[in-house]
Amino acid sequence: MIALCALTAHAQPKTEVARAGTVKLVKGMVQVENAQGSKALLSGDAVSVADVVATGADGAASLVLRDGSTLMVGPNSRLELKSFAFDSTTQDGNVLVNLLRGTLRMITGLIGKNHPESVEIHTPTTIVGVLGTDFIVQAEGEVKP
Repeated sequence: MIALCALTAHAQPKTEVARAGTVKLVKGMVQVENAQGSKALLSGDAVSVADVVATGADGAASLVLRDGSTLMVGPNSRLELKSFAFDSTTQDGNVLVNLLRGTLRMITGLIGKNHPESVEIHTPTTIVGVLGTDFIVQAEGEVKP
């Protein structure tokens, strides 16, 4: 019986996606869109690579990534966490965010402080490289894939 339970548990596919960060604050309408569909975001929810955070006219959200980076997404915004990796031992990693539309304030964490060249924000018209640790980006329109 134990062997059968172990075999069944081992055979089940892994559906959990690695947590890149956590939603700290939500105001108004904020949703996450990913391969599982779309749902309202709540404080404490996980955010993962490939998640798109979308805010309504009254919406805003604050996300904290595992390296301590804080992303504050303003109203009428769409932000995709395109890539995120972080090794807490070496403090190496990368952050790539697509700001599809709206506003984003970012306070960089350990990756941006130790390796600013490893943090990029893409918008429909430009790529922002990080030189400081606190900045605001605004984008009009949508990024074409």
